[in-house]
Amino acid sequence: MQTRDYKDLFRLISSMIGTGGELSASEQTQVSNFINRRFQQAFDESPVWPRYFVNSEERDVISIELSGLSGTDGVKVNGLYAAIGTVDSGFDGNVLVPGTTVWYSKNSTTTPSFSNTTIDDAVVIYQQGIQGSQDSHPKWIVRENVSLGITKQDDGTTIVESLSSTNGSADIALKETTSGANASVSSPLDVTNWIRMSGVSGIPNLESKQLVPYFQSYSVSTGSVITGAGEFSRIFRSKAFVNKSALEYEFFVDFDGANILNIADANVNSVFVSYKQAFEPFDVTSDYYTSTVAVPGEFFNFIAHAVYADFLRVQNRQREAVAEEQVAQTYLDLELEKIDIRSNNNTVNKRFSTYVNQQSR
Repeated sequence: MQTRDYKDLFRLISSMIGTGGELSASEQTQVSNFINRRFQQAFDESPVWPRYFVNSEERDVISIELSGLSGTDGVKVNGLYAAIGTVDSGFDGNVLVPGTTVWYSKNSTTTPSFSNTTIDDAVVIYQQGIQGSQDSHPKWIVRENVSLGITKQDDGTTIVESLSSTNGSADIALKETTSGANASVSSPLDVTNWIRMSGVSGIPNLESKQLVPYFQSYSVSTGSVITGAGEFSRIFRSKAFVNKSALEYEFFVDFDGANILNIADANVNSVFVSYKQAFEPFDVTSDYYTSTVAVPGEFFNFIAHAVYADFLRVQNRQREAVAEEQVAQTYLDLELEKIDIRSNNNTVNKRFSTYVNQQSR
């Protein structure tokens, strides 16, 4: 896809205005504001601009939200948690209980590092096995500064094979104290009593989620950088639009992101999301006539004529502004028509609902 330099756009607009040279400082600021306004207008016209549409990208699923804590360590462990995977069935049960799920925090203040075999510096939730006389049953733990050894399976799942922390037991923020009839609960969501360790205050609240956030700076599945989602389109259980069909999830969108409905496994750690990227305005505040910031080629003429129309309105030249607005809209309509033609030949942004794809899987 072609791009043009910001300086070319600014010079074209200046030529339309007809100053015979560069605009005044105040006019330059005014035009730059108009450019971003019209850029967003064009961006919002279609959910599937090829430049901004991301198809079937693997994204982590948030399954636990921990809140209600304060204090130095409490702030660190508050946040959204995604499942990493399950503990190796042959693991030493004194540290991690085999077959249980391990979650890691996506709190922006505690960004872990990833490799193919390890996750380091993470805040995690896991079930600790019985360690000698210390415990009468396995206990759920929320712990900081944790390093995990992992193995990624061919089917896309992750197996947790080791756990260590920088400061040992001092890194524990919360520890289950449930006993008696409620001992050995199968999920941290079922824990009724927590011990708050040093640096943690408040009452912990764990809530079940099936959420794909708008922004994800990294992926536990791939360790790669992920772009921000501005508008969710479709969510699949596996990679879509390849050689085989992919089961699709229903979802609703709220302030936090896309909430998946009827997900098959509450501990699933990733889904495949098709979405439109979040809008980012041009970050140009000076040197407008020399800036080499890229302007999308498909928006170039629309922005130029639309900004000129805005400038005419400021000068109270309403009739000329209306005519120029029509010219701008024609350029945008031509680009939108290209998308419509392509949409008639593929299914990336449309679907047929049947009793089959509505079922929980």
